[in-house]
Amino acid sequence: MSMCRVTVYAASSQALDGHYISAAHRLGQVLARAGFEIVYGGGAHGLMGAMADAALAEGGEVHGVIPEFLTHVECGHQKLASLEVVPDMHTRKSRMLERSDAVIALPGGCGTFEELFEAMTLKRLGQFLGPIILVNTNRYYDTMMQMLRHSVQERFMNRIHLRMWRLVDEPEQVPDALGEAPKWSASRIKQAAVTGEVS
Repeated sequence: MSMCRVTVYAASSQALDGHYISAAHRLGQVLARAGFEIVYGGGAHGLMGAMADAALAEGGEVHGVIPEFLTHVECGHQKLASLEVVPDMHTRKSRMLERSDAVIALPGGCGTFEELFEAMTLKRLGQFLGPIILVNTNRYYDTMMQMLRHSVQERFMNRIHLRMWRLVDEPEQVPDALGEAPKWSASRIKQAAVTGEVS
């Protein structure tokens, strides 16, 4: 699969352990060096800022999307190729996924979770077909994966849905994970509902 534009979900918190900041910085470097165009939430701080700054330092093309109301409480990154100000969070999420070939999620809070689960849901319904990669710094996403496996066991999801995403331990593994991701078809909507045996 040939990919050129990736969406990165990341936190804006400035109170994070250095391991998370380092991983975000390395992800920005890796993506820029691999020639990916990046779209993200447009922030200048936290994991958002670390990832964007590193990508820009490597000559990467980085685009931000930020809701207008957030510009009053946090600073949008001023050195991006573009920073689009949109009316609301719903529009932001839609813009970030438009024309994107893949989704990458760094650790984050409820905002990152919401974005990630929306991408997963759209993929389950055959509306987004690209790879979804989670960067599992400090094993951050382990408990989420346990919950999702439990959802399959309890028949809220089909077993095939566990193939919608892939975890990597280090940012440097992301390009290979993108290239090796199983192909996903819009016809998967036929398996969106769970009926009878879990497939």
